[in-house]
Amino acid sequence: MNTGKVVRILGIDPGLRVTGFGLIDKAGQQLAYVQSGCIKSGEGELPQRLKVIFQNISEIISTYKPDMAVIEKVFVNVNPQSTLLLGQARGAAISAMVALDLPVAEYTALQVKQAVVGNGHAAKEQVQEMVKRLLNLPAIPQADAADALAAAICHAHGAHLGKLATKGFRVKGGRLV
Repeated sequence: MNTGKVVRILGIDPGLRVTGFGLIDKAGQQLAYVQSGCIKSGEGELPQRLKVIFQNISEIISTYKPDMAVIEKVFVNVNPQSTLLLGQARGAAISAMVALDLPVAEYTALQVKQAVVGNGHAAKEQVQEMVKRLLNLPAIPQADAADALAAAICHAHGAHLGKLATKGFRVKGGRLV
């Protein structure tokens, strides 16, 4: 990695059963893998599962000291109950990040896939393979961790500067779709 300022980015792929996390360093145009993994919240009561997510993300932040965080936005699926539960897991993750004063960026899965694969409708396997290549990993990362790393890569590639807004997305009702 070059000797320019290094920015550490934490990516989060929220989930109630499994929340993926991934950390990368960016120096200039170079990206370097730091760490990734999955937080498993178990099968208990919802408040306890949310506590596991909150505590684990807080610990990751305290250990790796990222400069910023990125989280995937929730999509609405056919099961409203699943969407609500996912939203609560996402809320626990965001709460941990903002409680430790991290700035948080948000991207849709479509935006992340577009930035990493070049196709907003790419399959999970394509995302995993591109994350492996972009970070020069020895093996393909687990799907949830790969999605979290992809979110961090999306942010590192300048998505927050509006570059994705002109690549196959359109504005509808004030929102990027």
